[in-house]
Amino acid sequence: MDSNQTQNPSKVMDEEAEQAMNSDESRPRGGRANEIRNVLQEEIESGNLQPGVSLDERALAQRFNVSRTPVREALQQLAARELVRIAPRQGVTVSRLTISEVRSIMESIGELEALCAKLAARRVDEPLRKDLDLAIERCQDAAVQGGHAEYSLSNTYFHEVIYAGSRNPYLAELIRNARRQIQRYRIRDFQTKTQISKSLKEHQQVARAIQDGDESLASSAMLLHVPSGSSGFSEFLARMPNSFFEADSPEN
Repeated sequence: MDSNQTQNPSKVMDEEAEQAMNSDESRPRGGRANEIRNVLQEEIESGNLQPGVSLDERALAQRFNVSRTPVREALQQLAARELVRIAPRQGVTVSRLTISEVRSIMESIGELEALCAKLAARRVDEPLRKDLDLAIERCQDAAVQGGHAEYSLSNTYFHEVIYAGSRNPYLAELIRNARRQIQRYRIRDFQTKTQISKSLKEHQQVARAIQDGDESLASSAMLLHVPSGSSGFSEFLARMPNSFFEADSPEN
């Protein structure tokens, strides 16, 4: 009798299903895991996966139509980047920052953004003046006609114009990296017309100072714009659920 005929049919079906599931993983080593990591990283950094949320390997494997091996590898990579926390018998959760850590990152962003605005004012030329006018116009249109998502995009565009105007790509990349770390804590920005109106007014003040070549005013206006000061940071914290934060250690 043919040996294949003696095999358990359910076992054969399980093996075929496993082979089909793994077929998409027969690409360069770590390729599928890297793809899963990139998707989850974007969702964590954007705030779609909020701080403290549990991540289930089985559910993720079903979502990405893979075995649990590449999911586990992806989660380990995210843990190495401190975006998730893997705890024995507690599973995997999206990493939470302490209030002190959030404050430190936002203080750094404020100082770096202020320096960027200062350099842009120092090096301002006619093309930058026009780019700032366009950026303000986009912010105004979004404030009047759009909502949270539209204004968030125009806000990013405004800051990118200043990064380009500083003519310091190293500084710009430092800011982008810091912003990526903190973005999941900024999901409640621009939720109200009051927040958007305040941001637009501050954008106008920063743009005007840069266009005038006033380095000191550009720097101070930008520093006030980023919520790193005492009052701005307190307002920011008031919008955040306590569950987003890890407990501070006693020495902090």
